[in-house]
Amino acid sequence: MSTPYWIKPLINRIFHQRFFWSRLTRRRPVGRLVHRMLFKDDDVFYLPKDQVIEINESVAVADGGGMPVPSEVLEYFIRQAGFHWLMDFCICRDSAGCRDYPRDLGCLFMGEAARHINPGFGRPVSMEAALAHARRCREAGLVHLIGRNRLDTVWLGVGPSQKLLTVCNCCPCCCLWQVLPLLDERLSEKVSRLPGVNVFVTEQCEGCGRCARDVCFVGAIRLEDRQARIDPDICRGCGRCADICPNNAIAVTVSDAGFIDHAIRRISSAVNVH
Repeated sequence: MSTPYWIKPLINRIFHQRFFWSRLTRRRPVGRLVHRMLFKDDDVFYLPKDQVIEINESVAVADGGGMPVPSEVLEYFIRQAGFHWLMDFCICRDSAGCRDYPRDLGCLFMGEAARHINPGFGRPVSMEAALAHARRCREAGLVHLIGRNRLDTVWLGVGPSQKLLTVCNCCPCCCLWQVLPLLDERLSEKVSRLPGVNVFVTEQCEGCGRCARDVCFVGAIRLEDRQARIDPDICRGCGRCADICPNNAIAVTVSDAGFIDHAIRRISSAVNVH
């Protein structure tokens, strides 16, 4: 049975408490319970913006179709899915009252479980409309988060989780996953970098600190001795830091031509969208 509409104002009200509740998961009994209820079998990762990816010159596509870009992962599943459902709002930006990014560019859900989402939250859309929505999100500066996310099946009241593919369109200021550094490690590792993506600071860095101020939503960047440092264990590879750097001193690279196929296989093993 899908969740009634009254859950939305409730989430809006408690959203700002997410940091407090996240810290509690570091207590072993709480962490185990939260994992079983909200994170079990999850596998979610960020797709960095296409324009910040630097593809190694040796990487080529077998069919000669050009260099691979992260958005191809999302577009593959949109084209393969048998059902597409679009939320009329972003629950995170709506709850936070976001002023910098559009609140109406909500999550895209795919798969049979999406058929049972409360129609008060959004509507079914065509494949073409889903592709257009994804493009609008990228143009608005949002970053895609894609994968199997049990939390969505719980708050939406649908399932099973292996038949619901979540695509969030995230901003740096309101994203739920700002809590990742506070979560129990077993939970935080469920949200990861796109396989094959690496983010690092180059010698062009002048230590301006722009990337360390309200850009990295998980706090993976800090300044040390007038040099930006990226913690690879925390970084989720969204690429916002590379996009914002005035000196083009942060590189987001892929050296494996198969990274698109690897990502598709990984998601397909967790979620069936047909």
